[in-house]
Amino acid sequence: MTSPIEIEGAETSSALDKEPEPKGAGKKNETVQGRSPGRLMWLRFKRDRTGVVSAWIVLFFFVISAAAPLISKLYGKDPYEFYGQDDPTLLNEFNLPAGPNGGMSPEHWFGIDPNYGRDVFSYLLYGMRTSLYTALLATIGIVIVGVLIGLVSGYFGGKIDYWLGRLTDFMLALPSQLFMVAVMPVVVTVFVAPDEETPVYIRFLAILGVMWLLTWMSLSRLVRAVTLSLREREFVEAAKVAGASPWRIIRKELLPNLITPIIVQGTYLLPSTILSVAFLSFVGVGYQDPTPDWGLMFATGANIYEQDPTYMFFPGIAMVVFFVAFNLLGDSVRDAFDPKTGR
Repeated sequence: MTSPIEIEGAETSSALDKEPEPKGAGKKNETVQGRSPGRLMWLRFKRDRTGVVSAWIVLFFFVISAAAPLISKLYGKDPYEFYGQDDPTLLNEFNLPAGPNGGMSPEHWFGIDPNYGRDVFSYLLYGMRTSLYTALLATIGIVIVGVLIGLVSGYFGGKIDYWLGRLTDFMLALPSQLFMVAVMPVVVTVFVAPDEETPVYIRFLAILGVMWLLTWMSLSRLVRAVTLSLREREFVEAAKVAGASPWRIIRKELLPNLITPIIVQGTYLLPSTILSVAFLSFVGVGYQDPTPDWGLMFATGANIYEQDPTYMFFPGIAMVVFFVAFNLLGDSVRDAFDPKTGR
């Protein structure tokens, strides 16, 4: 017969033999994964509702601009056709829209323009397409030139930094907008005789060249300042000791660390470039009629706003919405990259 003491000892022994279960053992083990800086930036950006809405608005503008030919075809109106001359009832004796609100009707949603009677809706789509994508290519070129000059100046220093710095100072001293107006006709006449009609692609290339020449300086200064601080860091010194060439150090060590300021500065640079492209057309040295352009619409609206204020309404609203959305997007991108910079 087993004694109570033996039973107690057996129970105690079996209880001691059991290892205590860790807390939360019944829960599913979660694997902790590291996140890259890019993923952290994306997660911060997605939490910013203002930035997400602004990004969708900006994307909407670029998509409808790219799809302008398809939308115009479905809409049934061509931006180059003179509907006012085909139908004399659309314009009055002063060549202004005869209908109310700039000639708005089920056939012409945003009305028609004066003098020719072109459809404003299709003309605006094509005009946005011209301005946005010209400015986009110009911004890409500006970023490339500014980053290249800033990197070379900041990394090599010495005489290279001195002379590039003096070049930057000289370009900054120029009144950029006035200089654009003065240089554009000169650049165009280099390729086309004054008595010949200038092709659209020549004006397009001239606008890009003038923008690349006159608007890279601010980005170059920023890149140079950041490069000066980075070239003394340990990873750059380690690359030098390892025998890496200067261009390899610039490409592999410095440039990846400059992505953040370049992207942030680019988001602020694009709206100002769009405004510059529209300004050139507004003063008559950029795109010319009949090429649809945002600036040309404002130039026409400025002459007839007292008689037909509706014509200025739709391009004006579109530009305001786009600029506000892009500036808010730039703020959100900056905050996503550097959360310490609160608005």
